[in-house]
Amino acid sequence: MVAILVWALLGLIAGALAKFLMPGKDPGGFVVTILIGIAGALVGGFLARELFNIETSGLTLANILVATGGAVLLLFVYRLIKR
Repeated sequence: MVAILVWALLGLIAGALAKFLMPGKDPGGFVVTILIGIAGALVGGFLARELFNIETSGLTLANILVATGGAVLLLFVYRLIKR
């Protein structure tokens, strides 16, 4: 349960970083981007743990990078769908 809360917090950071890395006008604006960041962080954390056996607990630089990668990926997919 705590890990999910940590990844949600990481998602807030990752959503902001994803918006910074992928600037542009998104349907839904900044709030949707942050929500996509939270979802991306959860997906990224799950995939990192299950596929690559990466320790995903705590607020570390590696976890921030994983969360940001997941957020960028989901933001990219979201933009493709909303076109």
